[in-house]
Amino acid sequence: MTAHEHLDVSGLPAYDISNQAPLWWGQLIMTAIEGTLFCILIATYFYLRLSVDIWPAAGARLPHLSLPTLALAPLILSAFGSYWATEAAKKNNRRGMILGMLLNLVLSAIFLAMRLFEWHSFNFNWASDAHGSIVWTILGLHTFDFVGGMIETLVLLIIILSGRYGEKQRQGVHVDSVVWYFVVGIWLPLYAVIYWGPQVVGTPL
Repeated sequence: MTAHEHLDVSGLPAYDISNQAPLWWGQLIMTAIEGTLFCILIATYFYLRLSVDIWPAAGARLPHLSLPTLALAPLILSAFGSYWATEAAKKNNRRGMILGMLLNLVLSAIFLAMRLFEWHSFNFNWASDAHGSIVWTILGLHTFDFVGGMIETLVLLIIILSGRYGEKQRQGVHVDSVVWYFVVGIWLPLYAVIYWGPQVVGTPL
């Protein structure tokens, strides 16, 4: 494209509440970047794991399986709340958006509480050894994204409840679902790595 050429976007709608919206694709690309970071952390975990025979080091307890496994239920169900909200946004259904986001927030709060409770059972921290460092890095970054997603949903809910409601807010609810599907979906492989990864037999590199 030369300096005298331009792209005419005057025909595009101000807000497009669909999967064709540029903002929706921008959010999707952002989650792809975040996903790449988590893939690097997974690769780092197994690089460290396969470099030693004993993982974690002697004295560190393996993460418990029961509570984090039970916590998958509210986490996965929270995605249905997000789906409910985004479908309501497409149909201009204010009540559906509110109920969907409320369901999302309640279930995600339950999951977060279960995660924080589980952390108290760890007898290692990020400074203990390589195992503690990579596990807490993964948990910390995912929790940061998770809480960020909750805050974004909460802000949208407050805005809609306050009466400031229109196409802009509807698109916000729709785009918010992309973030939530990501934080839910990416946790499944991370959960497998953190809680089942120690079962992988180490082979010194």
